Amino acid sequence: MQDTTGKAASGNPAGDSGATAEQNKVHMNGNTVTQNGFNPPSIPTPQPQSECQLPTPTPIVQREQWGGKYEFLLSCIGYCVGLGNVWRFPYLCYRNGGGVFLIPYFIMLIVTGVPLFLMELSLGQYGAAGPITVWKCCPLLKGIGIGMLCVSTLVCLYYNVIIAWTFYYLGSSFQSPLPWSCEALANAAICSGNITANNSTGKVLTPTEIFWNEQVLGVVGSKGLHDPGPVRWPLALCLLAAWIIIFLCMLKGIRSSGKVVYVTATFPYFVLIVLIIRGATLEGSLQGVAFYLTPDWSRLANAQVWNDAASQIFYSLGIGVGGLLSMASYNKFDNNVIRDTIVITTGNCCTSFFAGFAIFSVLGHMAYRKGVPVGEVADTGPGLAFVAYPEALALLPGSVFWSIMFFLMLFMLGVDTLFGNMEGITTAVLDEFPHLRGNPLQKSLFLGALCFFFYLMGLLLVTNGGIYWFTLIDSFSTSFGLIIITLFMCIGISFFYGVNQFCQDILDMIRHCPPWCGKVLIYFKACWVFCTPFLLLFILTYIFIEMYRTSLHYGDYVYPLWGKALGVCMGATCCLQILIWAIIAITKETGTLKERFQKSIRPLNSWRQNTLNSTVTAEEHVEPEQVDAPYTVTLTDMDITAMTWDMGSQA
Repeated sequence: MQDTTGKAASGNPAGDSGATAEQNKVHMNGNTVTQNGFNPPSIPTPQPQSECQLPTPTPIVQREQWGGKYEFLLSCIGYCVGLGNVWRFPYLCYRNGGGVFLIPYFIMLIVTGVPLFLMELSLGQYGAAGPITVWKCCPLLKGIGIGMLCVSTLVCLYYNVIIAWTFYYLGSSFQSPLPWSCEALANAAICSGNITANNSTGKVLTPTEIFWNEQVLGVVGSKGLHDPGPVRWPLALCLLAAWIIIFLCMLKGIRSSGKVVYVTATFPYFVLIVLIIRGATLEGSLQGVAFYLTPDWSRLANAQVWNDAASQIFYSLGIGVGGLLSMASYNKFDNNVIRDTIVITTGNCCTSFFAGFAIFSVLGHMAYRKGVPVGEVADTGPGLAFVAYPEALALLPGSVFWSIMFFLMLFMLGVDTLFGNMEGITTAVLDEFPHLRGNPLQKSLFLGALCFFFYLMGLLLVTNGGIYWFTLIDSFSTSFGLIIITLFMCIGISFFYGVNQFCQDILDMIRHCPPWCGKVLIYFKACWVFCTPFLLLFILTYIFIEMYRTSLHYGDYVYPLWGKALGVCMGATCCLQILIWAIIAITKETGTLKERFQKSIRPLNSWRQNTLNSTVTAEEHVEPEQVDAPYTVTLTDMDITAMTWDMGSQA
């Protein structure tokens, strides 16, 4: 009999175990049986072996946790509130009918964004594992975690290039006057008021556009995707500095990054408030705000508007990338995940709306100065953050100071988002190789090697033609591949793992659940089973139609067919991981194909290990993992009485 396993399961103290080894007694179900007539050496032999096996899962027990609930909230808000809130949402808003865009935006948020956000947070918190290991709940879908890892890798590859651009502008901001303003001597020849001369295409250029295209990007020295040109070493040094900062901030895991977010997640709000106040004092600002909020109700009938709303929700909330899942895995088991979901998603979307006033008040002033409609001065993506905003900063009194503050804000917005993506990668690897987590030196070397790898790969994006590669990766890394990954995550949890079981897991975590939590879960259950999958299919269909119908371009440059095919391969590589690892999971099982499928969707025995975190000690948490016996014998009081009677009759 496996006496020691029966003891381990019952949770007897370690001190009793030592006494048992000396006195040749076995503890079974809380009762002590004297080993009369048995060979003493045969019993104590397994005892030290069992004791030696106990430290094996130590890395799981020593998994870090957030220092407080505010660290998790600020980290998630910082991860979600990124550059997309500043340079993408306002543009989508004015392009899709102004204030009327808020209607599909908030509908998509409530029906798709919030349910998927809650699903990802709950999955990570309940399993206390990263994007790959967490699929112990359904081994068939392990490829979802691998796909998330691929998406995070592509995002990290190009996202830190934005921070490198920010560093370049930050360094240039210490000059007075600012080098992109008309007050600079280099711009005196091309400035007439605030209007510049035309370029070869006939388009009016401003000093900020010239500074961005020629001095920062060097795009004028490249003919396209096939002609990247030499590395721009000032940008390469900025990229190196950005990765060094990321490495230092993440060196101690969430214990260091959790403290950094107290500054990086709050400072951007201060700068946005200042820009709104300053923008409100500029001439023409009300024209820009009116353009931002005036609804065009006819746009609601356009499918493009609904697709843009859904894509912005995914882009902004960071769903399906693995960052949310990884950060939630460091929560305490009884954290109220529903409350956190509502706070974070509401805060993120309010920030997007809030940033729109800072954007359009300035765009209104720019349109007033140029004498053109607001729609002609608006831009999206990097052009908005590095052209429109710098031009606005040049108009502010003390422009050098505010330029430094603004680009510090961009830096912090970018760093927070990159923290989440990098956390998704590192958590996934450390959970698969737990010995790295227990060795600080090996963990530091792994993080350093990862950052250096991303730096080397990112050098392609800081060449003269780097912006073409940047746009390609940005367009396809979070396109159809991300939607497919999220769709399978929703279907897998709802139908394979079981939506009722998943809701019960959430209630088990919250424990002292307020009445409203149970009612809200009914709504989320309906979304996970019906609404969200159908909306994801709609978005996916629209993406494929648009991908076939339209060409990819940056400015006047149209991407060649091979470039677009390369982008499709990036997205396909991410989502094909689901199929590849599902086949691997099925081939590992035995029986008929149906039996293999049923076994591969069954949770592993270690899936619910984290449920013990708040009720048992570390040793008791580990011991159930050691029960490898094919059966367990449990003795009751009647068994003990009968055994004593048999021994007496034999005597």
